[in-house]
Amino acid sequence: MNHICIVGLGYVGLPLAHAFSEKYKVVGFDINKSRIDELNSGIDKTLELSSKQLKESIKNGIKFTTNIEEIKDCDIYIVTVPTPIDSSNEPDLTPIIKSTQTIGKVLKDGDIVIYESTVYPGVTEDTCVPILEKESDLKFNETFFCGYSPERINPGDKEHTVTKILKITSGSTPQIAKKIDELYKSIITAGTHLAPSIKVAEAAKVIENTQRDVNIALMNELAMIFDTMDIDTNAVLEAAGTKWNFIKLTPGLVGGHCIGVDPYYLTFKAQSLGYTPNLILGARQVNNNISKFIAGKTIKYMVKENKKLNNANILILGITFKENCPDLRNTKVIDIINELKEYECNIEVYDYWISENDKKSIDVTFIDKLPYNSNKYESIIVAVGHDKFKQITTEQFKKLSNGKPIIIDVKGIVEKATWRL
Repeated sequence: MNHICIVGLGYVGLPLAHAFSEKYKVVGFDINKSRIDELNSGIDKTLELSSKQLKESIKNGIKFTTNIEEIKDCDIYIVTVPTPIDSSNEPDLTPIIKSTQTIGKVLKDGDIVIYESTVYPGVTEDTCVPILEKESDLKFNETFFCGYSPERINPGDKEHTVTKILKITSGSTPQIAKKIDELYKSIITAGTHLAPSIKVAEAAKVIENTQRDVNIALMNELAMIFDTMDIDTNAVLEAAGTKWNFIKLTPGLVGGHCIGVDPYYLTFKAQSLGYTPNLILGARQVNNNISKFIAGKTIKYMVKENKKLNNANILILGITFKENCPDLRNTKVIDIINELKEYECNIEVYDYWISENDKKSIDVTFIDKLPYNSNKYESIIVAVGHDKFKQITTEQFKKLSNGKPIIIDVKGIVEKATWRL
């Protein structure tokens, strides 16, 4: 039976480790000691696993460690580390390179290394394989092998969990590809799709989120166009959506670790080969500017109602990158806040999904509960569609507002909003 090591225990790696632990011997490896301590105590701050599920994994024999000595006996290594971008919007492969170096130090004859992290086509074979060969002194496709099976986790989604999402698989030889496909098939109830090559699997993953980014950018651009025409964008989309083949998407903030990041991996590779992907880059520009547009509308309505800007109190409801999830990665709500700070506004944030520890990592003022009857805020921005925010009534918004309520509804969940995206 295979002995599996999952390298990286975040939103992707931990659920995968849990799924494999039900059938295989599993070691979860991460360089973050506090994360390992947290998991060993039965707590997952990402909330991808419940305490019960985590304790089940430990009962099944899963081991969480930062010690490289404890992964030496594994024969399959699955890499699920982040692949972020840098300040220039270029791929930062540091986590995947360092993880590969670590694995290379313990790699043995016959071992398989599978990458799940999102990359541009060619990273596995052109970047990672040479590192594995150098660190291990082994020969690719002779004494060790590789595969690529992209993650498709949707943070906070309790319906489309790891075993219920169809898995793309691939391997560096036909035999290894089949073995990797059978490995995943043993835990993925939704089934698998065996891609003809590692590069095809890498490309398939990176275009999934690129497609969503481009489509959302179109909705955001339409929203800005219709706003200048004083037309309700949501009413337009509802009407257009009555046609059977109209793609039903809505405008909004594009944050998180995937949709707002992955397209830059593809554009980087394309540009390195001499092709300028204008459509994809244009979509990124539109989506990156939507926060500024929302902040601008807020200021416009405050001016219209003769409300002060300097020292104005503004309440932001929600700061995570998506609803009902504690994930703060690449949240675009921060951009709205930074835009409003340019007008010397006082910003307060209420988000019941954020832990006290995570609150310390962001330079904003958090409040622990909504101050009803305070009549404190010149405007309120509903930035994230958390379930509890949908329950706030028109009367409660009035009691939070100083003077006439100005409710900027980014998510389309407020009954009587001043303005909707």
